[in-house]
Amino acid sequence: MRKDSLAFALSGIVFGLLVGWIIGTQQVPAPVQPEPQAAAAAAPPASSLPPLDEARVRALEEQAAAEPGNVQVRLELADLYFDAERYVQAGPWYEAALALEPDNADANAAVALVYYAQGDPDRGLAHIDRALAADPRHATALLNQGIIRAFGKQDLQGAAQSWEQVVAAAPGTVQAQQAERGLAALREAHQAAGGATGGAQP
Repeated sequence: MRKDSLAFALSGIVFGLLVGWIIGTQQVPAPVQPEPQAAAAAAPPASSLPPLDEARVRALEEQAAAEPGNVQVRLELADLYFDAERYVQAGPWYEAALALEPDNADANAAVALVYYAQGDPDRGLAHIDRALAADPRHATALLNQGIIRAFGKQDLQGAAQSWEQVVAAAPGTVQAQQAERGLAALREAHQAAGGATGGAQP
């Protein structure tokens, strides 16, 4: 499973744009929430997406229907869709798991990025809060909190605080490496701006 795939993709792409964004020469566009009826049309072409194990999806959906109280099967379905970048389909399965296990930190951290990607950062941050209430040192939740704060809420100081917590909570992990990239981008941006933009210092 690659539950952090969206976080890593976002950080890898967007951290490189952060300097120009802060100094006002480049604006990172926010995700746009499509209308429900247009969701399928707005999705990337299937050929451009990672492969989805359709047989596994069908088997898990049958198991989920037969076992309405099974949290793990719902999480596995959500993860399959998430890893294949089918975020519209992943969200309801994460929510189905959370309906059975509201404090599941992994599910809350993952669905937070689903909602951010669909243009609803506030709902994403609400799920981050739930993840951190269950596990205050959850590295993925803290990393995703920083991404949503920076690029969904334009809260660079808050993003820096989140990423600093990742580095402190999970040194040496992939999440910490991504957080360090974000902090380095913030420092570089402020150096390039000469402090004139009044942005948040990490």
